[in-house]
Parts: sequence; C-alpha cells; structure tokens
Amino acid sequence: MNNSLFSQLATGITYLFLQVFFLRDVVLFDVAFCFAYIAFLLLIERDTPVISLLFIGFFFGLFIDFFYKTIGVHAAACVLFAYFRPYVLNWTAPSGGYETWMQPQVNIMGIQWFVTYAGLLILIHHTALFLVEMGSLHLIGYTLIKIMSSSLFTLSLLLLFQYIFYPKKGIRGL
Repeated sequence: MNNSLFSQLATGITYLFLQVFFLRDVVLFDVAFCFAYIAFLLLIERDTPVISLLFIGFFFGLFIDFFYKTIGVHAAACVLFAYFRPYVLNWTAPSGGYETWMQPQVNIMGIQWFVTYAGLLILIHHTALFLVEMGSLHLIGYTLIKIMSSSLFTLSLLLLFQYIFYPKKGIRGL
C-alpha cells in the first residue's frame, strides 16, 4: 500500500469519525447543518478516476446514512457531488491548467480558487441532500434557507480545517 493511498484512507476515516461522533449534532439556529465529511471528497487527488470517485462517494455516503438513519440520502448527494467534481475542477482550472503537483487545497491553490471550487460542490451536495430529504416542494422556502445556511456553515468550517490541518508549504506546495 503506497503512502499516498494510506494517507488518503486515514484522512477519510478521520472525517467520517469527526462527522459521526462530533459534528452530527452541531446545528446553528435549527437551519445550518455541518457536513464536514465531504471535505474528504473535495481533497481527493485530482487525477482520481471518475468511476473510482463515484464508488468512493457512494460508499462514503452510505456509511454516513447508516449512522444518520437515512436511507440513501447522503449516498445520493455524494454520488452527485462526485459526478460534478471533474467538471467543477475543469471549470475552475487556472489559465495555464493544473500542474501535476497541484492538489485541491487552500495552501496550494489559494483561497479564492478553493472557495469557488468548494463552494460550488458544497452547494451541489447540500441542494441534493436537502431536496431529496424534503421529498416534496411543500416547504421549499425553509429548505432553500437550510441549503444556503448549511453551505456557508460547512464552507466556513472546511476553510478553518484547511488552515489548521494543512499548513502553508514551501514554494509550489513541496
């Protein structure tokens, strides 16, 4: 097992543990929920094959569904997230394209790029999650407030995690 794969596996397990045991009950004003576990899907290496990303997203979401006692809601949102990730990466690519060493992190790509990249994918995930959870358009106003506030809350927490756990590296992220 190579070092990068082991490191990513450990990161994924850490985010799952953090979500299930600590962030599960973190709710602001009964509308802003934090789903920090999607940070793992955000930070997976850029060159991960799409089919692998879809399977990882499905099983990652299914694991969260097990602990949240939801039936496939998180799995569906994570698969949609994984499907759109390559498109968002291409859309947010720097003008010269990505270098091989560039990974989707604040310390490497910069805060403006990361907020755009992560913000779009978080919004996609949360929109799918809350619309599937709602099941109808009965409370669409409340659901839209939950989507926006939860997206901002999750993005803020993920930015904080980026600055705490991924300190600035030397030139070119090496």
